[in-house]
Amino acid sequence: MFAMRGMAVAFSVFVIVYCALSFAVCLGWKRFSLHAQKSPARRAADLLFAFRMLPLAASLAVTALFTVPSFLLLEPRSIDEPVGGITLALSLCGALLVLVGAVHTLAAAWKSSRTVAGWSGGAERVESSVPVPVLRIARKLPAMTAAGIFRPRVLLSGAAEFVLTVNELHCALRHEMAHVQRRDNLRKLLLRCVAFPGMAGLETAWLEATEMSADDAAVSNAGEALDLAAALIKVSRLGPPESHAELTAALVHSRASVMNVRVKRLIAWNESRLVAASGCSLWYGLGAAIAVAAAFSVTYSQLLLRVHTATEWLVR
Repeated sequence: MFAMRGMAVAFSVFVIVYCALSFAVCLGWKRFSLHAQKSPARRAADLLFAFRMLPLAASLAVTALFTVPSFLLLEPRSIDEPVGGITLALSLCGALLVLVGAVHTLAAAWKSSRTVAGWSGGAERVESSVPVPVLRIARKLPAMTAAGIFRPRVLLSGAAEFVLTVNELHCALRHEMAHVQRRDNLRKLLLRCVAFPGMAGLETAWLEATEMSADDAAVSNAGEALDLAAALIKVSRLGPPESHAELTAALVHSRASVMNVRVKRLIAWNESRLVAASGCSLWYGLGAAIAVAAAFSVTYSQLLLRVHTATEWLVR
């Protein structure tokens, strides 16, 4: 009974914190997105992803660092206290939430794996300067996409290879490598773990920011920016973007309006876009983390007492 009460309390707290923060993110993501878009594209993408993952990270932290320790340390094991109906219902919702997230994750991985396997059937290895395999596929579309999470590779259609110049092809490959290096496909998989109604707009904003971030990472001067803009235009003319595998990063798969923004940004390229998060901001973040850790170390015992009081009320 003690273990069952502990699991019920843990799942109940998890689902309460997760749902409350998810609703807050749904209500505030547009304002946060406007703030994030004032930063360089790479930082904007990181901020949007962190904001999207905040409910899961916070709920896991509260459950693992406070709820479970307070229950194990302060809850008497000799008391045969039944689990209340509200707590039982919340714990079932929490378990269902975890199960749904796991199912979505496995389904996305399985579907993407089968789709990529179909694309790469009969593919040929292409010599390139990028550190991951580049495979020429027989299909016209997708023209170019980064596939795989733990064994990444770039799929390149023969049609795209034919229409792109050498410089355009190199810039396009660097764009795909930026997705690989930032593990954007893994981030997409993590998003499947935290499915929640009303998050589609935030996830779309993050996807658009990742594309612009990869554009910026692929070019280092105005000439390369024009080459990448030309590559985007040529690839988009090969055909309308088909439904792509969810866990891939295609060179062109977004709406026409987003494509226009990407091309205009590249044509108007300037060096200020290459400015990433400064070293000062990293030091400020590290200092803040140390200060928070120090504060928790001083007040941790009192926090556990308060959390245990709250969970006692929840169980009753």
